[in-house]
Amino acid sequence: MPKKAKELSALEVQRLTKPGLYAVGGVAGLQLQVLPSGARTWVLRVVIGGKRRDMGLGGYPDVTLAGAREKAREARVLIEEGKDPIAQRAAARSALAAARGAEITFDECARKFIESKSVEWKNQKHGAQWSATLETYASPIVGKLQVRDVTLAHIIKILEPIWTTKTETATRLRGRIESVLDWATVRGYRHGENPARWKGHLDKILAKPSKVAKVEHHAALPVDEVGTFMQALRNRSGMAARALEVLILTAARSGEIRGMRWDEIDLQNAVWTIPGARMKMAREHRVPLTERVLEILRTLPRVDDSPLVFPAPRGGQLSDMTLTAVLRRMNVEAVPHGFRSTFRDWTAERTNYPREVAEMALAHAIGNAVEAAYRRGDLFDKRRRLMNEWTKFCDTVQQAGAVVPLQRSTTAA
Repeated sequence: MPKKAKELSALEVQRLTKPGLYAVGGVAGLQLQVLPSGARTWVLRVVIGGKRRDMGLGGYPDVTLAGAREKAREARVLIEEGKDPIAQRAAARSALAAARGAEITFDECARKFIESKSVEWKNQKHGAQWSATLETYASPIVGKLQVRDVTLAHIIKILEPIWTTKTETATRLRGRIESVLDWATVRGYRHGENPARWKGHLDKILAKPSKVAKVEHHAALPVDEVGTFMQALRNRSGMAARALEVLILTAARSGEIRGMRWDEIDLQNAVWTIPGARMKMAREHRVPLTERVLEILRTLPRVDDSPLVFPAPRGGQLSDMTLTAVLRRMNVEAVPHGFRSTFRDWTAERTNYPREVAEMALAHAIGNAVEAAYRRGDLFDKRRRLMNEWTKFCDTVQQAGAVVPLQRSTTAA
């Protein structure tokens, strides 16, 4: 152990201004280091594990003489206990740096998660929906919290107020919160189980969604009203009316029709090939085109060399509300998507086509990938006949009383 030096007073320490090392006494090995720049720092010279080490105790005068002696005594107590105060301090600094690196709020996590997954989503609307629901319902409660501190109590506080009144929104919100927290866990920002998980957790606290809210189905036109409606629709002019007519005759989804491109259409072979990137099932889908659809396509103007078949007046795609507006102006209580239900009802009630033919016409999944691959050619031919019959049915006004009216059809497809 170093020999104790004379114990200097605070005033004597203050007068030490010449560069060098000065033993100040009070604790063995405690020195004041005066640098050529004039800065002064405290140094404790000790032996740890048989090696001489210099341990910094802070700068003077921020750390006073009394403070430096107190720190030096504490360090020597640790050394006598077989501990390394220098290593402990380095570990503490490292842990603090790591903790600061892991400091991220829920809002920041949500933004980073959405950015990382946006390349997988088909359109910006999906990402916007994620951001909107999280900002509206989750952010006010947990947005500014460190993501590691989000607990079950927070999740319940977010979901309970809307669980029975906005069940579908609440269900989607729960899943989105779960995804954000899972992402945060994988990235090392939080630990432990996900408080937003459903199975075996929230399902023990919240009511089953199907028990508290009825599914909102898409309003659809009854089968026997199709002919009359189509006759009226064909008398209407405008791009939206023609887009709606093609939607009905192809049993396609609104987004598929509004995004239809000229380079997807083979007029000679009467085939519309929709790339997987634009399909709900993310698989390419071929649609047989009937003579009426071909007639519509051939008479449509090419607007400003737009690649879109049905461009909006100011460019870009038509909005979904544009097609809905056509129905509203015609005083029809239906939505564009509901015509897929009308088509499905017609195939089931008025034709003998197998279920899988109708399902593939709607671009729903059938069987496994191998089965679908082997059936592709056969089903396409059958679907062409099916769509021709559907078009013929749409051209026919049903006589009143010929068929007993059925309850309005709906679908959640």
